[in-house]
Amino acid sequence: MYTLYIGNKNYSTWSLRAWVLMKTAGIPFREQRLPLYEADSSARIRSYSPSAKVPCLHDGPVVVWDSLAIAEYLAERRPGLWPADSMARAWARSAAAEMHSGFSHLRNELGMNLRLSEKRVPSPAVAAEIERISAIWREGRQRFGGGGDFICGSFGIVDAFYCPVAFRFLCYGVALTEECAAYQRHLVALPAMQEWLADARRESEHIARFDAPVMQGQQQ
Repeated sequence: MYTLYIGNKNYSTWSLRAWVLMKTAGIPFREQRLPLYEADSSARIRSYSPSAKVPCLHDGPVVVWDSLAIAEYLAERRPGLWPADSMARAWARSAAAEMHSGFSHLRNELGMNLRLSEKRVPSPAVAAEIERISAIWREGRQRFGGGGDFICGSFGIVDAFYCPVAFRFLCYGVALTEECAAYQRHLVALPAMQEWLADARRESEHIARFDAPVMQGQQQ
């Protein structure tokens, strides 16, 4: 069985991506939580992950230590995580990769903290990134959604990569068009997302730097 090493559920957006993908796809795994930003966190995580970051997937002797690499590794073993159509698949890969590598202003100013529920006015830089994300959601659903609830019709890797954004928009009261708000609701309503949310709210750790609007560090 796979073992997935993750960080704090209240804060670790990168861990959420791999976890919600596996849960929603019905891929059995053992979860191992490694709290972040404690004095010995890097050393403890490095004993499981070469980069000392989470998430990290173990499959017997195979170790995969990046969220997008984990998704690709699983897609090689579980059909349907990427769209079957080559054009839709290329688009979905691009959209997931853009989320993986971009949107730094959103990450820094609207860090994920599932205990928060407050309205924040985004800076111009964040507002531009929110509009770009909204454009991706609209384009994907219009071109490839086929009337389904998710970007390319059924839930897959590209949706998993935008699940943390759905939580961020919820926690900070980000205004969306009805089309985008409907997609956000579909993501948040996933049983796996609700399970993650409940677990996050039961966590006892409070990381002051994330309870303020700052985010970066031991995640990838």
